[in-house]
Amino acid sequence: MLTAIVGINWGDEGKGRMVDLLSQEQDIVCRYQGGNNAGHTVVNPQGKFILNLLPSGILRPEVVNVMGPGMVIDLKHLAGEMGRLQEAGISITPANLKISDRAVIVLPYHVVLDGLEEDRLGAAKFGSTRRGIAPVYGDKYMKKAIRMGELRHLPALRRRLEGIVDWKNLTLERVYGSQGTTVEQVMEYLTAYGLPLLDFICDTGVYLRDALDAGKRVMFEAQLGALRDIDYGIYPYTSSSTTLAAYGPIGAGVPGRKLDRVIGIMKAYSTCVGEGPFTCEMFGQEAEALRAAGGEYGAATGRPRRVGPFDVVASRYGVIVQGADTLALTKLDVLSYLSQIPVCTGYQVDGKILHDFPMGETLDKAQPVIEYLPGWGTDISGCRRWEELPQAARDYILYVEKAVGCPIGYVSVGAQRDAYIQR
Repeated sequence: MLTAIVGINWGDEGKGRMVDLLSQEQDIVCRYQGGNNAGHTVVNPQGKFILNLLPSGILRPEVVNVMGPGMVIDLKHLAGEMGRLQEAGISITPANLKISDRAVIVLPYHVVLDGLEEDRLGAAKFGSTRRGIAPVYGDKYMKKAIRMGELRHLPALRRRLEGIVDWKNLTLERVYGSQGTTVEQVMEYLTAYGLPLLDFICDTGVYLRDALDAGKRVMFEAQLGALRDIDYGIYPYTSSSTTLAAYGPIGAGVPGRKLDRVIGIMKAYSTCVGEGPFTCEMFGQEAEALRAAGGEYGAATGRPRRVGPFDVVASRYGVIVQGADTLALTKLDVLSYLSQIPVCTGYQVDGKILHDFPMGETLDKAQPVIEYLPGWGTDISGCRRWEELPQAARDYILYVEKAVGCPIGYVSVGAQRDAYIQR
């Protein structure tokens, strides 16, 4: 049984919270793309955890976690993340964490290059997290990246690095006028942070195939959302990887397998971290009130998130490209302070109302069409059954469900594990 949990919008939808909840039904949770450029926040009886690289199933001792070949891994960051969880009493061993030998390593010069390019772009910057993600994916597709499995063969790795470092220094020194690096510096980094991980590194494809053949239940955990996908997102303001469910089996190591279920995650309102068009964006006091109510600050960066009402156009598009069968609507409780709830029902462009998500210049010019639904004006964080929700809250859920064309199976009314309603 293969299930994917994916983001419907710009990311930050609450995927970590839902993976933590639904992982109780799984044997294996696998991250299949991205790096430490986004964070999944999980609150459970053990505390509050922000996970950038580790799959969210790591917080359940009975679940095996896989970091697939589609990921890019910052070794130093991973060491720190593992250390913080272990200090909090979370067990992390080769028995419950498997790292693909095909996953690509983010090296210090990737981080440097990311920051240099954002600085060069100035006001035209993409909104990068400056963690080296775009440069390392670029190297991957230029066949100049280092993979986790190469840590087992240091002499051969060193020989490869000699040509790669010479090539990389051309960019660092002659394009940006920055200081270059050396093979010795890179090898010291890989030795210090990579060798302690050797026992975790394996062929995750073999592991997952055997597990699936044995009837194990596997969940793929995506990072970011559909609108940050490199092919189908708001290019060029996207991530550098494929965030869609269809890539899950490929990025996990089992490209020949098919998904059985896709659960899409979306908030009861809209948030966005980073640059690029965000048609439904709120500003001023209205935005500050929603941001404060939802605690909307990036888990990876701490940056204030851009906020807005629920966006029907963007969400319907996300449901389509993700191929979602079921949706989880998160943070419904945040809207309880509103007497009227705004919803973006269409985009106005050159006097026409669009209901299909546009691209490029058309999206840049789009203005939101806002309608209002009645609020419920009462705390719903204690509700655990559909019948306990106020009628206005139920009506809002049903409106969203119909508007995006996909059933909502889960409604989150708080950050805690049990703060949800299953329909």
